[in-house]
Amino acid sequence: MCPVGVICSLLSIWLLAVFVRIVLSWFPVSPGGAMAGVTRALGVVTDPVLEPLRRMLPPLRVGGVGLDLSPMVVLLAGSFILRAVC
Repeated sequence: MCPVGVICSLLSIWLLAVFVRIVLSWFPVSPGGAMAGVTRALGVVTDPVLEPLRRMLPPLRVGGVGLDLSPMVVLLAGSFILRAVC
């Protein structure tokens, strides 16, 4: 497999991890439960990119809830990169 193919595969997997993290954020996770480990692992993998973006993008206030736009921005940018490079 060529280096570009490897990079494209890794980026696709990472974007899938971001998407799974978005979906899991909709459900409550108990701290001692089995999903807590999955959520923690996804955070370790995705936070190095999402955290700096969160500091630049304030949450969008929707009613009494703050909507974090950083994962959506990352998914959009990542899909553009995948289309351009792969």
